[in-house]
Amino acid sequence: MYFNSNIKFLRKRKGRTQDDVAFSLDMKRSTLSGYENEVAKPSVEVLLAFSDYFKLSVDTLIKIDLTSLPESQLVQLERGYDVYIKGSSLRVLATTVDNENEENIELVSEKAKAGYTSGFSDPEYIKVLPTFKLPFLSRERKYRTFQISGDSMLPIPDKSFVTGEYIDNWNFVKDGQPCIILTMDDGIVFKIVENKIQNEGKIKLYSLNTLYEPYEIDVKDVKEIWKFVNYISSEMPDRNIEKDELVSEMKALRQEVRAIQMKLNI
Repeated sequence: MYFNSNIKFLRKRKGRTQDDVAFSLDMKRSTLSGYENEVAKPSVEVLLAFSDYFKLSVDTLIKIDLTSLPESQLVQLERGYDVYIKGSSLRVLATTVDNENEENIELVSEKAKAGYTSGFSDPEYIKVLPTFKLPFLSRERKYRTFQISGDSMLPIPDKSFVTGEYIDNWNFVKDGQPCIILTMDDGIVFKIVENKIQNEGKIKLYSLNTLYEPYEIDVKDVKEIWKFVNYISSEMPDRNIEKDELVSEMKALRQEVRAIQMKLNI
C-alpha cells in the first residue's frame, strides 16, 4: 500500500506544510505525521477525506506509487483523468524516462512494429526501443514515434516517422483527428478517425488516399490511440499534378481570350 508515501508526495508537490493539510482535514499535525510515516493506519473515513482533498480516488492513493510516475502521467491525474474515478479499465502505459526523470520519445521502427503489437505494455520490451527528444514538444505530455508503411496516407510518404501524443480517454478523440491506432488484429495503423465510441462502441478509420475505403473497428479491439503531432520524412512530397494542370489550363484560356479580344478590336 502506497498511502503514506503518496500523501506526503502530493503534499510537497502542492507546496503545502503538514499544518496546512492537517488544518484543512480537521486533524492534528501529529496525526498526519503518523500517517505519512506509516506509524498510524488510516480508517475508511480518513481515506475518503484524503481522496476528497487531493481529488484522487482511494484506489489511486493506495494502489499506485505516484512517486514513480513520470511528469506527464502526474499532470493527467491532476487534470482529473483518474481511471479509477471514471470507472474504466486501467490501461498500463509502459514508458521510459531519462536521467532527469523526463519522458523519452520511443521510436517504433518498421522492423519493431510486429513486436510492439504484443510488447506494447511490457516495460522490458519498451526500454530496449531507441529513444530521442524533440525539444519543441511539451514536457507534460507523452509522445511516441512510429514508422508508417504504404501509400494510404499520401501525401505523407511511405516510411515516414509519425509522432503521436498518448491519449488516455478515447472519448476525447475528435472527428477528423489523424491518429496512430494500435489494434491486436491490424497492428499499427495511421488513419483519420471518426469517433463512434459513445453511441456504437466503434471508431471509423479513413485514409487520406481516397483509393482506400473507410472501415470500422470495435473499440474493444483497440489497445492504444496516439494523436498525430508531426511527421519526419527524407522524401519530398510529390508535385501536385492536378494543381499544375489547372494552372496550365488557365494560362491557355487567358491566351485564347486575348486572341478573341484582339480579333474583335480589328
